Amino acid sequence: IVAAGVYFYQFQLQRRIAEKEAQRLQQLDIFKSQFFTNITHEFRTPLTVILGTTAHLIDENGGAKSRLQSPLRLIKRNGEGLLRLINQILDLAKIESNTLQFNYVQGDVLPYLRYLSESLHSMARIQNVQLAVVSREPEIVLDYDPERLLQIVHNLLSNALKFTPAGGAVTLLAELLPPGSGGLITSTTFKITVSDTGMGISPQDLPHIFDRFYQVDHLRKASYGGTGIGLALTKELVQLMGGDIRATSELNAGTSFAVSWPITRNAPRIGSELGEVGIDREHSGQPAYSSFSDFPVLPALALPTLLLIEDNPDVVAFLTTALQSKYQLDFAYNGKTGIERALESIPDLILSDVMMPEKDGFEVCETLKNDLRTSHIPLVLLTARADLESRMVGLRHGADAYMSKPFHREELLLTLNNLLHTRQALQVRFDKQALVATAPTTQIADTGDTPELYELEDVFVQKLRQYVLDNLGKTDLSVDDLSRAMTMSYQNLHRKLSVLTNLSPTQFIRLLRLARARVLLQTTNRSVSDIAFAVGFNDAKYFSRVFTEEYGKSPSAERSGQV
Repeated sequence: IVAAGVYFYQFQLQRRIAEKEAQRLQQLDIFKSQFFTNITHEFRTPLTVILGTTAHLIDENGGAKSRLQSPLRLIKRNGEGLLRLINQILDLAKIESNTLQFNYVQGDVLPYLRYLSESLHSMARIQNVQLAVVSREPEIVLDYDPERLLQIVHNLLSNALKFTPAGGAVTLLAELLPPGSGGLITSTTFKITVSDTGMGISPQDLPHIFDRFYQVDHLRKASYGGTGIGLALTKELVQLMGGDIRATSELNAGTSFAVSWPITRNAPRIGSELGEVGIDREHSGQPAYSSFSDFPVLPALALPTLLLIEDNPDVVAFLTTALQSKYQLDFAYNGKTGIERALESIPDLILSDVMMPEKDGFEVCETLKNDLRTSHIPLVLLTARADLESRMVGLRHGADAYMSKPFHREELLLTLNNLLHTRQALQVRFDKQALVATAPTTQIADTGDTPELYELEDVFVQKLRQYVLDNLGKTDLSVDDLSRAMTMSYQNLHRKLSVLTNLSPTQFIRLLRLARARVLLQTTNRSVSDIAFAVGFNDAKYFSRVFTEEYGKSPSAERSGQV
């Protein structure tokens, strides 16, 4: 009996402790939810001030020609994008507390769906993805909440565009289903299907894509951004409307999201004008320009060239404004295209984002820094990933600088300017080394610089110099011969050589000829004419003239040691 009493007492004690712990955890969870909701609400106050002041400044500086219009609208778009994310978080909190309200209207939903997709057409054009809304129905009249439908459609379409590579397609199909279709018991069902030809989702990830804050592993590793809120909110909204959402996908073949809900016609009827729906086109948060080519670039050919590799149109617009007075800008909109543009144009500087589709900034950096054609180009990584580990990864891949967002314009300009000065020091080094030509097998002298920093450049200059020295006797040695020997186009060879030595390929050949001739004049008794022909000059008088111009004395004076 005593043992039973002790057991019962311990059982009751443990139950009370468990109940208290459960209450404590519940109160803590409520506190955290309230705190999260409250601080999210607090974000709206400064955003209201920012957006209101921006709208006022836009009105005060009216006119498309005003120089303030572009940056002000950039602030407005990004403020609205941030506000949309905050509203999503608040909507999730309202759903949890059962306080989310729907404001239904009755009308033809097809024009509104086309209107919503139109706000994303600029994004589709930038990514070279075909976007279409199709339906076999002439009209589909039903009750819908414009704001909630915007959230659903915008999340599904923007995700589809984000994960669809260039040349792909995204389609929104709107249709009516007969009674009992789509798993819903109703007279008629409305169904939206958003399909893409993108990367797809693995079978392991597919059951979890509607979980809050869940991110598909292979998409995250492919450097696609996201918060894991959009699809969770979409599912909650669809279910509150009495509907159903389902996803099907196949890796590397595409994904489809099917949304369906029962049709009702109880709400007040609206007109056919989209303005009556109360959705402002600019509140979609999408860029107002149609393509990256719309960004203004000053035709300053004398300025250093900078390749900007960035997939976010608004960031490109901001950086264009910040840099266009100092640099001649070129653009690439994902890592793969960035590598191709760098190899094609050989810019003076490269500024690259880290989180990008196709190839991320680390891959861009590693590829370009290990290619002889582009290894000399200073490369700055620009990213929101400011943690030490990410910085170390970037630097290990060869980045010359690593800047975290947000950044100050002056800091960026100073960083880029310092890299240009560093490149000028590199130029002095190789300018001296390129002309050390005492013999065909002479090695470039050690100047005490860090070997790892200039290893590929040393290889490039030595290989080019050795080829010229081995072929000095050929009077017809041309720049085309050098290009073939280095497996580079003339343009790429000219740009890299001029960056490293401040010499054109023609000047490089001529100065090596003259340097070798000077050695022969000092160490042999061969005639001036014989030496001229030996180093590739077919005219002794021309040789004497250019030798005198270069060294300030004639070949004969060089031989006799005269000044």
